[in-house]
Amino acid sequence: MKEKIIKTAVIGVGYLGKFHARKYAAMEGVELVGVVDTSRENAERVARETGTEWFSDISGLTGRIDAASVVVPTTLHHEIASRLMESGIHIMLEKPVTTTVEEADQLIALAERRGLVFQVGHLEQFNPAVITLRKEVRTPLFIEAHRLSSFKPRSIDVDVVLDLMIHDIEIVISMVRSPVKEIRASGMPVLTPNIDIANVRLIFENGCTANLTASRISLKSMRRIRVFQPGSYISADCNDQSNLMVRGDFTTPEASMSIVPEIITHEKRDILNDELEDFIAAIRTGKRPRVSGREARNALALALEINQAIAQGLSSASILKPQDRQSRPESLPGSPYS
Repeated sequence: MKEKIIKTAVIGVGYLGKFHARKYAAMEGVELVGVVDTSRENAERVARETGTEWFSDISGLTGRIDAASVVVPTTLHHEIASRLMESGIHIMLEKPVTTTVEEADQLIALAERRGLVFQVGHLEQFNPAVITLRKEVRTPLFIEAHRLSSFKPRSIDVDVVLDLMIHDIEIVISMVRSPVKEIRASGMPVLTPNIDIANVRLIFENGCTANLTASRISLKSMRRIRVFQPGSYISADCNDQSNLMVRGDFTTPEASMSIVPEIITHEKRDILNDELEDFIAAIRTGKRPRVSGREARNALALALEINQAIAQGLSSASILKPQDRQSRPESLPGSPYS
């Protein structure tokens, strides 16, 4: 029996959204019905590239699609996603899920009430290096993650914690599976009004410690996670999609003291395509997507706590002028100044 064609759309076809549109247009069993953007130029260009229609508003898609990728500024996530969900449309929402935990909870409840797939774009969970890391990690005791990027003005609607570090926050939560007991965080704005470089030390109730660093003002790119646990050290290079592992049993005098690192290379994957195929598969089968709204919500909650700790540190250090602190609270919900 031939599978039903899943009819899709992409809401927001700027830098990232256009890639969603291209993947859907090329995907077997999927029809890209249209793309939506407030920029007519963006919408027309991507529609031409992908052989579909363009729209200036999501109302033109009512009754025509089964699913949509929402790739708009974070402050619009809740509004756009909730409108689509109310129309019975499955949602693939880019990260961070929303600007507040309350908004995320509302979307989760709405998706559950309507029986919809609600997936969030924590892309690294589809990286073969991260998949291998999660398979190998059993009892993490210390985790270190660096996510460094050169400055790109397209992502400055949120701070670096919600822009970059949130990837590692979600991965760490999924591996440690224990409540956070203590947060020690620092960071500062450099090129934008929001935090551009940040570091946090997370101490979990089960004894694991994680040290995460994120920067969007670096001269080189790095996306690396290192995990130490009894008997082994495992790292994941998300840029190269490779792993390094060191294993050993040194608990007895007879055990060999030689350490032979094992390097694991993977066939390079198009992880965005894998993510969107997971979304479509969840719609077809009813299975839970790899990163649902709930996992994304928990990552957001911790990210906002980290931002609050950073803001308190900046305030106590008097790094920001009083007039800056007074003028920023309403500028970006979910930022450290909100």
